[in-house]
Parts: sequence; structure tokens; C-alpha cells
Amino acid sequence: MPSTSFGTFEQPFSATSYWNRRPLGVRLGNAEIPDSQYYPLVGEGSYSSAAFLCSTNDQPMRIVGPSGSAGVWNLDAEEHQPEVVIPRWPANAVPATGSDGHCDIVDPLAGVIHSLFKLRKNAEGQWVAAMYAWTELRGRGWGDPAHYYQGARAAAVPPIAGLIRKHEVNDGLPFYRHALSMSLTYNGLSSQTPYVFPATSADTDWQLNTGFIPEGSLLMLPDWFDTGSIANLDLRKVANTLKLYGGYVVDRNVGTPFYIYVENGSNFNLHKGGWNTAVANDLKRIQRALRPVVEVQSWVDGYGRTGAFRERLNLLSMRGPWVRVKGQGNARFDTLIQSVRFEGASEGSEFEHRNNRSMASVSWAPVKPGARYRVSVQAADSALFQLRFMNPSTWQVVMQTDWLGSGRQRDFIWPSQPVRVVPCIRSGNVMLPDDTSVKAPWIRAQLIQVDDGFQSPWLVTA
Repeated sequence: MPSTSFGTFEQPFSATSYWNRRPLGVRLGNAEIPDSQYYPLVGEGSYSSAAFLCSTNDQPMRIVGPSGSAGVWNLDAEEHQPEVVIPRWPANAVPATGSDGHCDIVDPLAGVIHSLFKLRKNAEGQWVAAMYAWTELRGRGWGDPAHYYQGARAAAVPPIAGLIRKHEVNDGLPFYRHALSMSLTYNGLSSQTPYVFPATSADTDWQLNTGFIPEGSLLMLPDWFDTGSIANLDLRKVANTLKLYGGYVVDRNVGTPFYIYVENGSNFNLHKGGWNTAVANDLKRIQRALRPVVEVQSWVDGYGRTGAFRERLNLLSMRGPWVRVKGQGNARFDTLIQSVRFEGASEGSEFEHRNNRSMASVSWAPVKPGARYRVSVQAADSALFQLRFMNPSTWQVVMQTDWLGSGRQRDFIWPSQPVRVVPCIRSGNVMLPDDTSVKAPWIRAQLIQVDDGFQSPWLVTA
């Protein structure tokens, strides 16, 4: 029976998320997962993770950066911050014991999953993390070209994505109702293409890989694979899921051909009572049969609806740094509202974004010269936005929109010549310094391609 509880702690992300939809009419590629030092693994462990649920009574928690560092690296803002404050921190939160120290904090009140990397407590009892990212609990479960890093896994997703959860292990179903998450080791991952759709990032040292499967790949078992011949019912359930939904490659491990992640604390163990040769052999059979998806005819979402499920993906980020060119004050990116806040800015102060990271397009979503695009604006306190296109050599303006206020939009044709995109913002009404009840004015803009929307590169028919 299709679930109706999507976007929850138990079943994160939307019904149309790639985690919660299954492909129909699949064609598989030829790339194989090679042998390595160990047998394949499905289970808990120091490099798996767990998710922790916030409640209304939980208190804020300050997370600081490692000693001697510049702070916590905010993956979306692309800057070190002295601290990250999680508004509600569950008392039972504990990171995985491995060096990655993964931990996901799920806050249904805010609709956010906070994802932390290398989380631990220091000698003073203070929580420390190297990296922080977040994603929408009811969102698509993957990054997009603007908010491209949305979790602590290498593929930019949170560890909860695709995780076999505690409440699912013994739910009586013959398969899990979502795609699984897995890692491959160096000789399985591609040395030529670091990631593919729907991933938006990969391990920074991906050049050390020696295989052929990029991160983000959806691996599935072919129709001919006989899952009924697997005697271990826990492993059969995993295999049924790999045949129906598949598993996405989200990270790299050391020495394991594939590692499918199970939530820590689930008591999931394929080798109960000691080494099980039959299970090991079946894991090898699964390894040899798994192949990457290269074509899909259509999808079935979590509610049982069939379609292409095209998406309108935002291409424009408001991340900084913002340079003041007129007036006074500062403009600072607030990742949790995907907007820029004006701090101490006089009315009419102007700021520019010059380092081109506002258009950090992922590899599978480049802009198309000659195509029609739309920029739209939301703002408070009459702030304004302008999009400029500059010659990258001379910095002369090639094209620009007019100044747009909240609720306004403009369509334009993307220039045929190479351009540098320079977003510009102008502060609106002045906030009185003693008015502490009002937050700093903010502004955000989005950029989409005006057509039927983005569709999966796998899709061959609508």
C-alpha cells in the first residue's frame, strides 16, 4: 500500500523525490562492481549513521569548529562560520563512531534536516563539527543547481537519505518503500566522471578512483535476477528493493565492493551467530548482477502515480560574498532562508556578487545560450534585485534586467556569447537601530529555464 506520510521523520522527502519514486521500463548499462578486499556489506557500522528527532521542548545547541580551524564549514554558504546553532537539539543525539562522524537532526517543526560531518564532543563537552549542511524534510532529497550541497555525504545528500531505518527492518513488507543508499570503493567509482544526476557533488579526490561508476548512479538488479533463491529473508528484502527501486551511490568506502547503509541501532545483522557463507555468496551474486540505470521510460511516485515528474530547478544562489558598491552596511547570506539579509545598510545601499559562485551550475544542468529564462524576486522592506551579464574579459555590461522588487519577474533569452553573471541588490526601507523586534530586511531571487521543466537525463519518453 502506498504511504501517505511523506516528508516525515519516518519517511523523509516528497512523494516525487527520487528516493521515493521507482523507475519503469529500465535499461541497464554495462559497468560492473569489481571485487575488492572484503565482501559486500549491508548493515550498521561506524560509517553508517542514525537520525534523531527534535521535539518542541528541545533546546538550542551551539556547534563550533575543530580546534585551530576557522570554524564550521557551511557547505551551502561556502564559508567558515564561528558556530552553527541548531534551534532544537535532541538529548539522545550521537554521531557515528567512524572518522566521518555522521549525524542527522530531523526537525519537523522547521521542516529541516540538519546534517553534520565529523561531529564529536571535545574535552570541554562542547559539540564540534567540521561541516554543516541542511535540506528540506519535504523536499526532493537531492541538491539542485543553486542549493547544491544539502547533506554530509559526498554526493551532497544527508545520510538519512536511502538509509534502511530502524522502524523498517521488521515491518513485514517484502521490500523497502524507497531507494537505498550505498557506497563503492575506489576501484568501483569512476576516475573520469565524479558524479552524475541526481548527485551534485562527489569526493574531492575522485581522481584517485580507478573504476567506471560515478557517484549519483542508480544501480539496480536486472529482471532475471532470482531474489526468491535468497534464503536469508533480511537480504532477500534488500534484493527485492534493489530490483524495484534500486540504490544510489552516495559515497566512497575503503575496500568494500558495495556497502548498503542501515541505521545504527537497528540490530540488523546478516551474519547472526557468526559468518554465514550462504549470505556471503548471495551478496557476491548481487554484486555481480548490479548495473547502473541508463534509460527509464517513466516513474511511479510514492502515491502510485505514473509520469515524468518534470522539475523547475533554481539555477541561482544568493550565497556570498557580497561587495558593497554604494551606501553603507553589509549584506550577508542566510542559508536557512536562502536569502540575503541587509545589516546596517542605509536605504539605497547597493551590493554586488562578483565571484560567479551564484551560478555554480552542476555538471548536468548547464545554462543554454538562446534558451528563455525567468528571474523572479521575493523581498522584504522594498529591497530590489538586478541581474547583470558582464563580458568576462572587459567587465562591460552585455545585458541586464531592470531593478525588480518583491513579486516581480522578467523573462529573457540567455546571451549567445560567454558572460559572467553578476547579481546586484539594493536595500529598501531603513530599519531603526532600536527596533529589535524586526529582523534585518532580506531579499532572494530565483532563476529557472522557461520550458516544460527539467527532467531526468535517464528519461527517454514523457
